[in-house]
Amino acid sequence: MKKVRLGIIGLGAQGSMYAKFITDGMVPNTVLAAVADVDPERRASSAEQYPEVPTFEDYRAMLESGDVDAVVTCIPHYLHPEVAIEALRHDIHVLVEKPAGVYSAQVRELNEFAASKPDLTFAIMFNQRNNPLYIALKEIIDGGQIGSILRSNWIITNWWRPQGYYDQSDWRATWGGEGGGVLVNQAPHQLDLWQWLCGVPKSVFAKAAFGFRRDIAVEDEVSVLADFGDGVTGVFVTATHDLVGTDRLEILGDQGKIVVEGSKTATITRLAKPERELSEGMGMDDVRRLFTGELDTAELYTQEVLEFDSAWGVQHSGVLENFAANILDGTPLLAPGADGIRGVRLANAIHMSSWTGQEVPLDLDEDAYLEELNKRIRAEGKFPERTR
Repeated sequence: MKKVRLGIIGLGAQGSMYAKFITDGMVPNTVLAAVADVDPERRASSAEQYPEVPTFEDYRAMLESGDVDAVVTCIPHYLHPEVAIEALRHDIHVLVEKPAGVYSAQVRELNEFAASKPDLTFAIMFNQRNNPLYIALKEIIDGGQIGSILRSNWIITNWWRPQGYYDQSDWRATWGGEGGGVLVNQAPHQLDLWQWLCGVPKSVFAKAAFGFRRDIAVEDEVSVLADFGDGVTGVFVTATHDLVGTDRLEILGDQGKIVVEGSKTATITRLAKPERELSEGMGMDDVRRLFTGELDTAELYTQEVLEFDSAWGVQHSGVLENFAANILDGTPLLAPGADGIRGVRLANAIHMSSWTGQEVPLDLDEDAYLEELNKRIRAEGKFPERTR
């Protein structure tokens, strides 16, 4: 069986996890071919654990070594576009960790460069797209089973993080080091899924609290009202200080409804007819009978419950396997790299709305955003400003 020779750039938690997946045989079409990290202790640990795998201090040396066909970038957010472009320039396939970058201008540059290399595979680690529950929901929605989407609401507050998490390093939860808080670190998966399932909003109005319940500079509480056009709206709430946390997604269509709890259980309601048609044939006595339980709801709708076990780990290894399969035989990508800009633009628009108090379009002014971001980087006084 032909296998892709994969190099891992960055041996932190994610990179180390991917190395273990590959060496444990969870990604059968991939072999761990090389690793790169600037930290000598991490390189030494890798050399001890995988003595047959070459280690590099400079990822560029890995790219030039001839040891790898493809790489996955497990490095700080700001570096994703820069490193991915360099890999593509060396005719090496790239799987970018989420988020694709911090600000849309740098991600757009990556997308444009990747488009100039159509023979190379460019993907992003949106592993939740490999969650069987969300795959099923995507098929239900795209198949028109709940009709046209009218409203969506996602409360995703089970990203609890203690203060000690933020105190691990100087770059974490900073504008200059990480580029933001929950929107760029924990919630990108849901920002991607929300748009994957419901479409891309036209604009957002947001309220974010910065250092609300943690001693950090960036956002740890966010509430968003999104306008999808034609009266369709969405609400997105996320935080890192809710100890018990909630993960609840509701999607209302004109012919049904989806309610997801904990990303494991989905209740699918399918109306017998479009809601307006049901409305036209019913009166207030029907309302009374509905509320008192006298009305047989089977005449109005049916319900189905889908339940899935947690697919943690398998989701990530599945994306790695899919990435390699695309390289080897053209299998369609679960998450094309070009999709990464959607979540970055949405996060940028949410930040911008919170900073300005205004509703902000998704195709926001990239220069204005970068100017506002650099104001906050300057105020921190620890990191260089960012440029286009």
